[in-house]
Amino acid sequence: MRMDLIQPFINSADAVLAQGLQSPVSIETLSMEEEAYRRKGIAAEVYLTGEIEGRVIFDVDLEAAVQLASRLGGVEVSETDDDLVREAVCELANQIIGNAVTTLNDQGFHFHVRPPTQHTSEQGSKSSEDTEAMVMGFNTSSGNVFMNVALRYHRRRALERSAVAG
Repeated sequence: MRMDLIQPFINSADAVLAQGLQSPVSIETLSMEEEAYRRKGIAAEVYLTGEIEGRVIFDVDLEAAVQLASRLGGVEVSETDDDLVREAVCELANQIIGNAVTTLNDQGFHFHVRPPTQHTSEQGSKSSEDTEAMVMGFNTSSGNVFMNVALRYHRRRALERSAVAG
């Protein structure tokens, strides 16, 4: 797994979580996994295609998701406001992905990003045989946020793009 592809997501998650939850953020856990991801809270999934291909899952503890929804909406939200809480997690994914994509585009990578979707299954997406997933646990005063990143770089697609351009 190439850290130059993952680092923009880590940096973006750190900044967006700190701002969105108005809380200090620390990375508590970091692991590599080949098994399917099991959702822990409210989750959103984003797919990337092109030179960089794969998916990123953002999984937010219910307490942190409710705090995030309240801060984004500017009104007190409760656990029973399922739709608002899920939308807030998708918005969090949008913000983190947007910042990371800007950084990767500035570095010359070309790829497409699908809009976040709610990750509702208990048994999550499995990484492909040639792609491990990096799972990071972010600790905030509102609760835990997990980011599961499974990306790979397609050198062939980059070479094809440069051959067409040349």
